[in-house]
Amino acid sequence: MEKRTLGKTGLEVSLIGFGGIPIQRCNQWDVDEIIENLIEEGVNFIDTARAYTNSEEMLGEALRKWGRENFFLATKTPMLTYKDVMTDVKISLEALQTNGIDLYQFHNCKTMESYEIIMGPDGGYAALIDCQKKGLVKHIGITSHSYEVLDRALDEGYFETIQFPYNIIENKGAALFAKAKAGNVGVIAMKPLAGGAFIHTNYALRWAAENRNISTLIPGMDSVKQVLSNTAVGNNFAPLNDKERKTLEADAKALGKTFCRRCGYCSPCPQGIDIPMQFIVEGYYRRYNLEEWALDRYNSFVSNASDCIECGECEPRCPYNLPIREMLKNTSELFDPLVHKKV
Repeated sequence: MEKRTLGKTGLEVSLIGFGGIPIQRCNQWDVDEIIENLIEEGVNFIDTARAYTNSEEMLGEALRKWGRENFFLATKTPMLTYKDVMTDVKISLEALQTNGIDLYQFHNCKTMESYEIIMGPDGGYAALIDCQKKGLVKHIGITSHSYEVLDRALDEGYFETIQFPYNIIENKGAALFAKAKAGNVGVIAMKPLAGGAFIHTNYALRWAAENRNISTLIPGMDSVKQVLSNTAVGNNFAPLNDKERKTLEADAKALGKTFCRRCGYCSPCPQGIDIPMQFIVEGYYRRYNLEEWALDRYNSFVSNASDCIECGECEPRCPYNLPIREMLKNTSELFDPLVHKKV
């Protein structure tokens, strides 16, 4: 597995890391098997978060079985204040069954106001500095979907790593990553597969890995099959050839800009709708010529797009500011006449 240095942390991390969002839908046996295969394939970087429901707990149990020493472990807190961050660090340590966390990050710092709270006298940054002094946290990072927040963080120089989305569609981060590299700040690229939206995942990962300012890519994985597919990129990295690049560019063009990245932050829906799954099956119907499969899946859901009452609770949670209610309406308009016809 190719290794790159995670900025001033000095950690030599695998080019392909592990993103811990999707294992929320796995059972413990699945996670144990995933961790075993990550070790075999040379992955040594795991990223999870307090916000990923039971991800920390399942990873902690798997690491107890397969060896905490095999990984640099990163997690995140959405909290902003000193007291709340201290509480989250304690919870993370217990859940992950470890005495220390290699990288603790502020999770999705959305606004300058949030950043200023974090960096204030009673803010979370001071809490992590105190945790460093106690040996509970080794390095401190920040993640965001806001270019402006991370740009300011780089200017001020307090953080050892940044984490930002990056793929062929969401490529604004390239300039940010160059700035980070110049300041010896580690770069963790999230959403390299756009939340699973790309059909040619190998090409998508290789496209992102071509950017040498990136330290590690953290695609989410919820199966051994995905582990083997994604780690092949880091174990035998090669830049895209012209044909492969054109194929990926066609995928990107088909997706456009307004699409779901499957992060799950929109959940829970009061009507019980699995919102990301609605858009997944729509994508398979519209883009990948799997109409029958997509229709069957849509028809199997207990709640689907037509059950949306447009309450709007989901939209403020979306880091991409997607018009979810309008998108669900479009999904309903596509599938409902077909469901009724099939019945």
